[in-house]
Amino acid sequence: MHSLLFISNLLCALTIGLMQSQSKLGSSSSSSSSSSSSSSGHHNATHDGVEAGTSDLSLLDLDGNCSVCSRREHSKVWRLESIRSQILSELRLKQAPNISRDTVNRLLPKAPPLQQLLDHYGYQDVLEARKLDRDNLATTETIINVATGTDKKVQSNGRPKCCFFKFTPRSMQNQVIKARLWVYLRPAKKSTSVIVKISRLQPVAGAAPRHVHMCSRNVSVDARSGRWEEIDFRRVVHNWFRQPDANWGVEINGLDAEGNDYAVTSPDAAEDGLKPFLELKLSDTLRRSRRAPGLDCSEASNESRCCRYQLIVDFEAFGWDWIIAPKRYKANYCSGQCENMFLQKYPHTHLVQKANPRGSAGPCCAPTKMSAISMLYFNDQQQIIFGKIPDMVVERCGCS
Repeated sequence: MHSLLFISNLLCALTIGLMQSQSKLGSSSSSSSSSSSSSSGHHNATHDGVEAGTSDLSLLDLDGNCSVCSRREHSKVWRLESIRSQILSELRLKQAPNISRDTVNRLLPKAPPLQQLLDHYGYQDVLEARKLDRDNLATTETIINVATGTDKKVQSNGRPKCCFFKFTPRSMQNQVIKARLWVYLRPAKKSTSVIVKISRLQPVAGAAPRHVHMCSRNVSVDARSGRWEEIDFRRVVHNWFRQPDANWGVEINGLDAEGNDYAVTSPDAAEDGLKPFLELKLSDTLRRSRRAPGLDCSEASNESRCCRYQLIVDFEAFGWDWIIAPKRYKANYCSGQCENMFLQKYPHTHLVQKANPRGSAGPCCAPTKMSAISMLYFNDQQQIIFGKIPDMVVERCGCS
């Protein structure tokens, strides 16, 4: 919630600054025209049947421009900038990963679990956030962890070159709900039976590295097309999280009776996206609080009170190709005034103003309820992660 308070404070300072500057300009203008106004009598008190100081005139600044529109535009700009910073902060990235669109297309595994995610999120024009209105929320994220090369300490004559899986410290703090190892088997010249064998790699000081057998299974390989094979890896990943020093990777083979290996572990150019990978589902816990309802307004509205407005964030406009899906989502923003007449629901703030009218800046229009979005993205290690980013959508606005 630190990011939520940061956004609120920024919008607060912006709104107060605009109001103070307009107030100073207004007092200067009124003093310079005092002589003419006194001779005009009641003529300046009304204009085309509208009393001075009503809501219609209060929407305009001294130049006849829409002050509410200007304030709203400033709020929108601040919201977009805060979203940039918030995403990088939540993902613990110092800067956006430098991954081009071509690199994204090359690295994306052509695998069932990822295709399901893309089918669900990738083809929606604008992602609507799911409502999160629970006090205790167990959140999960799915990580697609593509295999990398092994350490030389576990190689013999340069083999095996694959497969090591690197985990971030943040990931290892979470509970492993599900872990599956996905291995792609090449098509054979004719249908055949293949034994998929997984061995744990372990270095031995002053001797050849050990390959400890973990599991094996018989599968059929078709002559016309390859296939993905999934293996339950939850216990293995759980142990790696508890003992990171024991993780030196695994060796994967898919051997037929003649010793031909059909497992794709070091793919060539024609096999991009077919490397082994882990599909992880991790869980942590966040807390959410309930808030009072607020107003919803359109951009065409002349509403001056605190209100929620629609804002669509386009990640491609940011130049962020590293975000796979969604490409766009509805973030929304808050803008408007918090007058004393609207403070019936905020007695504490009202009492503070009464006790110290000069020292209090007054209530500010800010988010009172926010929700998460689901996002599929590359991190700075070029790992594919699917998870929830908290506090990305303004659900309600209010004066606080």
